Amino acid sequence: MTQQIDIQLSFTINGEPVSVKDVSPAITLLEYLRLSGRTGTKEGCGDGDCGACTVALIGEGANGQPHYQAVNSCLIPLGAVAGRQVLTADGITQCQIPKSPLVKEPVTADQLHPVQAAMVETGGSQCGYCTPGFIMSLFAAYYDGTPDDLSVEGNLCRCTGYIPIRCAAQLVAGATLQDQFSERLVSAATELLPLAYTTQNNGHSERFYRPTQLAEVLDLLQQHPNATLVAGATDLGLEMSWHRQHYPVLISLEAIAELKQTYQTDDYVEIGAAVPLSHIEANLHGIFPSLDEMIHWFAARQVRNRATLGGNIGTASPIGDLPPVLLSLDATLKLAGPEGERTLPLANFFTGYRQTELRSGEVIVSVQIPKSPTPGTARRLSQSYKIGKRGTDDISIVAAAFVVDLDSSNTILHARLGYGGVAATPARAIAIEEFLIGKPWTADTIQAVKPMLQEAFTPLTDLRGSAEYRQRLVVNLFEKFFVEFP
Repeated sequence: MTQQIDIQLSFTINGEPVSVKDVSPAITLLEYLRLSGRTGTKEGCGDGDCGACTVALIGEGANGQPHYQAVNSCLIPLGAVAGRQVLTADGITQCQIPKSPLVKEPVTADQLHPVQAAMVETGGSQCGYCTPGFIMSLFAAYYDGTPDDLSVEGNLCRCTGYIPIRCAAQLVAGATLQDQFSERLVSAATELLPLAYTTQNNGHSERFYRPTQLAEVLDLLQQHPNATLVAGATDLGLEMSWHRQHYPVLISLEAIAELKQTYQTDDYVEIGAAVPLSHIEANLHGIFPSLDEMIHWFAARQVRNRATLGGNIGTASPIGDLPPVLLSLDATLKLAGPEGERTLPLANFFTGYRQTELRSGEVIVSVQIPKSPTPGTARRLSQSYKIGKRGTDDISIVAAAFVVDLDSSNTILHARLGYGGVAATPARAIAIEEFLIGKPWTADTIQAVKPMLQEAFTPLTDLRGSAEYRQRLVVNLFEKFFVEFP
């Protein structure tokens, strides 16, 4: 396959066409904004935690229509915004302000966007450093009709206090406004076009590919076996934000139609590897309660708008939130490579710390989750739990997910106990699962299994928690599951 190489990246910022060349595609959008003088977007943590750098992208929403999506600009490689429309807090006033810092033009109240005016009205800003991020989260929610507490869950404020900010969200809730931004959504195209961009950076060639077909991805991996795959970049973006690595070749999976599909049958759900978590959250709600629960606590909306199911699995992190849930649900992966497609149970996918069964040149295509319980099941119990220092927007100390199928006499027919944060890989407590089969779902059974769970894993001690604490959580979370589903 021959790739037409581009020497420019083109996109828009606040409606202004922008073309850049000789700029690394692996610098973050935030870094580019600030280096180009667009300093209204602030840099806080650089890790996607504080929300100060939040901007809005026009992208395809869960319903397939164009939406404003709040995202952390500190986690997005510049190559990923090619062909996109980017909006920042200093570009949403009704009367646009010239970007030059030498031009000082006062903005009157009637020129402010409604969410900006609401923050002024309620006194929602003190030092103002976090304010642009809050504004852009509220802006995206405003055009979705959902400005509320959850719309700013990924934004942190250290001096104003959240009550005035919550009041600002309530002030614009239910408001409808037909303006240039709503009109822009009507005419916006969300299809991502193919891209092959190359540049020289400090004497090194850097390439960013965005193919539109799976076959092209596989071909590119044959040409560039050491290439780095990127989808939402919420994990990889951390490395880019702090310039920890050099990325000679990046291959984006965002435009691959085969990886963005979701299918449902009576027996299973199949989710494409590049489907954002916010789409799963909206479109599959109510099918798998444990998945609903974990996605709710998975970071914040800015991250869920970008993070993908395949990315969370492919990074093979032992503290990834979703693998324990998928392990408990007996998920199966569809993989594609130069030798064709194959399927693999997720339970066999992780082989060691950050190591998997993926072969050279292979990619994760989709995840299939069975819907049908064990034959003879009268009641299925399913739930997940995440323990972290913060409720959302934090890495888990321990994550756990459980599925238990019971017959009409309350006897256990099937059991799955998935854990994260207690071993080098996400893992199931297989010995305990086997012990539970045929036992009654009673407090006595739970008490009998607790000593076994205490010894099931050998977790490490780190800054988030001690090994002893994690071992206690392994036991206590399963007991909590029983208490909640007696």
